[in-house]
Amino acid sequence: MCGIAGIASHDRGGLDPGALAAMSAALAHRGPDDAGEAALGDCLLAARRLSIIDLAGGHQPIAGCDGRVTVVQNGEIYNHAALREELERLGHRFRTRSDTEVLAHAYEEWGEGFAVRLRGMFAVALWDAGAARLVLARDRFGIQPLFYAQRGGRLAFASELTALAHAPGFSRELDPDAVAAFLAFNSIPAPLSAYRAARKLPPGHLMTWERGRTRMVRYARPRPVDRGDERSGTPEELAAEVRARLRDSVRAHLVADVPVGVLLSGGIDSSALTALAAEATAGRVATFSVGFEERSFDELESARAVARRYDTEHHELIVRPDAAELLPRIAAAYDEPSGDSSALPTFLVCELAAAHVKVVLSGEGGDELFGGYQTYVADRIAPVAGPVARLARPLLERLPSGSGRVPIDYKLKRFARAAHLPPLERHLGWKEIFSPALRAELTRGARAADPLVVYRERYAETAGAAELARLQDVDLGLYLVDDLLVKTDRMSMTHSLEARVPFLDTAVADLALALHTGHKVRGPATKRLLRRAVAPLVPAAVARGRKRGFSIPAAAWLRGPLLPFAREVLSPDALRREGVFDPTAVTRLLDRHAAGQEDLSRQLWGLMAFTLWQRRGAP
Repeated sequence: MCGIAGIASHDRGGLDPGALAAMSAALAHRGPDDAGEAALGDCLLAARRLSIIDLAGGHQPIAGCDGRVTVVQNGEIYNHAALREELERLGHRFRTRSDTEVLAHAYEEWGEGFAVRLRGMFAVALWDAGAARLVLARDRFGIQPLFYAQRGGRLAFASELTALAHAPGFSRELDPDAVAAFLAFNSIPAPLSAYRAARKLPPGHLMTWERGRTRMVRYARPRPVDRGDERSGTPEELAAEVRARLRDSVRAHLVADVPVGVLLSGGIDSSALTALAAEATAGRVATFSVGFEERSFDELESARAVARRYDTEHHELIVRPDAAELLPRIAAAYDEPSGDSSALPTFLVCELAAAHVKVVLSGEGGDELFGGYQTYVADRIAPVAGPVARLARPLLERLPSGSGRVPIDYKLKRFARAAHLPPLERHLGWKEIFSPALRAELTRGARAADPLVVYRERYAETAGAAELARLQDVDLGLYLVDDLLVKTDRMSMTHSLEARVPFLDTAVADLALALHTGHKVRGPATKRLLRRAVAPLVPAAVARGRKRGFSIPAAAWLRGPLLPFAREVLSPDALRREGVFDPTAVTRLLDRHAAGQEDLSRQLWGLMAFTLWQRRGAP
């Protein structure tokens, strides 16, 4: 894992080496082992390196055969050895074992088509001196981040928005469309960013800059197959194939010249990764877990059972709320606001892991690909149960608010509020943080685009697929990319730790996207085929266990030890000074939650996260 940055300008006055140095310095946590810069005519490139493969020879920027092509990369290319062999047969000569050098030669041989051939997680910037062309590419699943900003004929890019903010002439004006999207879903979907001046390169896209003009193409789009094209085979046959593909992916993701561990939550995804990593590793695998004092949130016993079964070198800690110290650190680690409260345990488990290894495997993607969320169960039963829930809604709304993991009152209220809507709106209604009316109240009616547009566009692209597969695809391309993967990347990278996600590998995803809905969700059962595939590898209680998620006791904490801190962060005077959220509306939400009238912990956590991000100091 690394951090990359650069500036391209056909006007040499737009190339500012001092700005590039500041951009690179802001990425030092992503690559503390090495730093490099290159001035290449109309382009400046910089890289910060976390050395994982070819520790001695992988310095970046790195050039191809004749120096015409120079590249910097953030990420890992898992098929770099196979690509190297193919390129050598075609006459290319390599100076290092680095996967980054393979990219330069691959572009020399295949041009912009090089990106399609890559198996891995990556954000790549490549300068073609012969064509005076800058090429940016992001992996097909959006695992690695890449931001860019255009100003006149100049293009700047960086792995994180905090670094990009040092680009010449960059404006830090907030984007009201991004604020509206954040309030809707606690994250900011690509191509939006928190600032008007910046955009994210979407997953599976390639962008070129040539003499001040840009062009963007989508080179890859993982999608569910159409109805009728789902994979055939018995459940036993398909489960064996899932297991084999996941085993192959884990082996590929273990390739490194440094130790690799596993973030072991105790759920089925991370437990499967632990089992397969232990199979493929000569020594003991290091595993890392966090738990909570609140028993309904604690999965340490499941994690310990897996660790015992595979005799891992197991490390764990118990999470206790220390808001004044932890939450500002987490906000500072994010380059734009994120309201995902599971960032807290993720931050801590990555801090724990970084003391022992430089690379960890993580289970992101398993839920979206194999059907792990309870919202998918709700999606399936809504056509039948929706009318009844709508009639019962007045009674359900009067239920007192609980403070457990996901209280039954919270589930029932959410279900009743959205079950009668069309499929996409219903699905998003269960995930929505603030309703349109509350968003307007919080922002005093500020004008902004409808945050649901990007979701509708994604949904429209899969018209031939089964309904549940279409909704999973929305989560795969948006919630996973702009919430979960952002969280995992920033929380790991702030500790100079590389996180790899074996479920998001083409070998695994291609099969998952071809499965019939019945192999994913049936009745209350989720991840049906994955559970069958993993059953021989993990304790029975893990294979059969319900999904808990990497969540925290936010509702209880915000009615107890975190409430004073929340009132301080969201005080009316402070909110008036910042001018984004209406203080009266925010105070009313705090009071309703504290009084137990409604579980508003997700909303309040998001507002705190945004406010702390604003106050983190100038980049």
